[in-house]
Amino acid sequence: MSLRRQFRKLALALRKALHIIAAPVKGDNGRGGLFIQAFRGYGSSRQLFLMGRVFHQPGFGASLREDRLRRDLIDLLRRLLRKPVVNAQVRVRYKDAEQLVHTDKHGYFRVNMSLSTMPSDVLWHSMELSLVHPVDDRAATTGEFFTPSSGARYGVISDIDDTVVFTGVASTARMMWRLFAQGAESRMVFPGVAALYQAFYEGDKGHQGNPLLYVSRAPWSIYQVLVEFFRMHRIPVGPILILREWGLKRGSLLPRRAKDHKLDVIRQMLALYRDLPFVLIGDSGQRDPEVYTRILREHPGRIIGIYIRDVSNDAGREESIATLAREVKEAGSDLMLASDSVEMARHAVEQGLISADALEKVKRVQNPDEND
Repeated sequence: MSLRRQFRKLALALRKALHIIAAPVKGDNGRGGLFIQAFRGYGSSRQLFLMGRVFHQPGFGASLREDRLRRDLIDLLRRLLRKPVVNAQVRVRYKDAEQLVHTDKHGYFRVNMSLSTMPSDVLWHSMELSLVHPVDDRAATTGEFFTPSSGARYGVISDIDDTVVFTGVASTARMMWRLFAQGAESRMVFPGVAALYQAFYEGDKGHQGNPLLYVSRAPWSIYQVLVEFFRMHRIPVGPILILREWGLKRGSLLPRRAKDHKLDVIRQMLALYRDLPFVLIGDSGQRDPEVYTRILREHPGRIIGIYIRDVSNDAGREESIATLAREVKEAGSDLMLASDSVEMARHAVEQGLISADALEKVKRVQNPDEND
């Protein structure tokens, strides 16, 4: 590749990255002022959950066209200069349900709202968010939340770091380089992940619409990049929950530990989708096997499978996971330590979670050379 072509590729990658990073401030068309950012939520026929944040951001550059580099640079600067709004009051409406929530010291708010009107049997639903205090009618925005289809047979909760993507998701610079400079062909995603997760989504009979929910240790600032990452790699879309900057423990000045919050999140999902069993997917590098086994103990009969991607290369770690696997087996489920996506898919077929055709797709994607 010539130097000129390399430069053009790099320039294009930087342009794409800049546009994605600046995206969260673009909803105000450069006017500045107060702004509500809503992250994708999830819900059921009874309740919905959604996270968001309220900012005050400067207003300049509105006269520049949205599709120009200068405008993206200006919007990036505005994002760097924006400040969270503490104790803002946000009104949330979905059909005939309404709730008022307040932002914390970091500007985040949490919606946990009961529903009296059942959502229709579609996957994504829109809701209205507006500011009550401080008052700014222009800050109103639309959020969305996911509900499983009536044909869903089970749910999937998956870690992202070292489970879907290789180490580095928490490094914004590294992730941006791989995503936009190297593109969808970069070795960021474990081979076969997109096909495997699509298989879980479709189930063994196809078109089940099983809910997929993702958790990550990345900061909320990388949320938009993760959304784009999932789109580029064709990983089935679902709510992405971040385990950092979530809030403070009572009586503590330090943020909650991610592993504690992961437990809380999974418990909340199990309570929300009380009619569904769950598959849990994680990796051996962190404490996912211990966390998932604890969940299984707390909720007997609700966890139909635990898949752990082996990334530790530690014999001692493998033995400790094997001990947990025996405990899980005695409880009537399976904990599988897998070296790749094909192993997970093969076991999932045996358990009736995905179809045999889906296994073949995972094989073709993970081992393309064998199909030549």
